[in-house]
Amino acid sequence: MRRRSSSSKHHGTSLGQCFGALSTAPGTRFFVNFPSAKQYFSQFKHMEEPLEMERSPQLRKHACRVMGALNTVVENLHDPDKVSSVLALVGKAHALKHKVEPVYFKILSGVILEVVAEEFANDFPPETQRAWAKLRGLIYSHVTAAYKEVGWVQQVPNATTPPATLPSSGP
Repeated sequence: MRRRSSSSKHHGTSLGQCFGALSTAPGTRFFVNFPSAKQYFSQFKHMEEPLEMERSPQLRKHACRVMGALNTVVENLHDPDKVSSVLALVGKAHALKHKVEPVYFKILSGVILEVVAEEFANDFPPETQRAWAKLRGLIYSHVTAAYKEVGWVQQVPNATTPPATLPSSGP
């Protein structure tokens, strides 16, 4: 990460720094809680044990790419064209090359939000949680627009996603 804008800082902490603390936790939780997502990853689909996933260099590499894209989006929230461009590229690649159901973007972003809220509970007040929930909606909206643009037809009928659950911040 070359620069940190105020939009990507979280009490002086950039997404990159948060990611360093999180490592593969969001990806591991994602694959443990939503094992059907492993079908899209030949290098992960055989992994059953969370510890094996946590130690996986392939998962770490993919997690870095995901967090890098997320960081780019956050750092460019002031530039809607850049945000649209980044998310269109991600969406089109996942639709055309990887054939990933778009609902997994909503699921993964919810898992990332859960893990960040747990790991940084003292520094993740309700207003920050609401901002991240809005970002999650923005990402999903742009990604699904890219899927529609390339003529994606839903592969999994009635795919649904549970809402992100956040730990309570106190009494």
